[in-house]
Amino acid sequence: MVDKTPIHKYRKVVEYKDYFEKFFIKQRPKVQDKIYWTFKLIEQLPIVPEMYLKHMENADGLMEIRVQQGSDIFRIFCFFDEDQLIVLANGFQKKTQKTPRQEIERAIKIMKQYESEKK
Repeated sequence: MVDKTPIHKYRKVVEYKDYFEKFFIKQRPKVQDKIYWTFKLIEQLPIVPEMYLKHMENADGLMEIRVQQGSDIFRIFCFFDEDQLIVLANGFQKKTQKTPRQEIERAIKIMKQYESEKK
């Protein structure tokens, strides 16, 4: 018997423009599946563990969604809008211990663009 109880969502994952889509379509199907799985987890858990969603230090409210598929590590930048909405910005495959500064700066630029268009 299938459980048809509706799933409660604590937040909604939403894309802003095509920044994320350009990254997503380049990924292997297994990576795409893991990204979608992580998005569902973020939407459905009341408190998301840092291994999946982490606040970036000194980055104007920027957050990173963390996805690992096998030995590959991916980061997708996002930010909250009205405490309930995660807006996806750019993504990249992480190849070094430290997040590249140019990726953070690009995400902050996208976040500011979103905020100015919203006004």
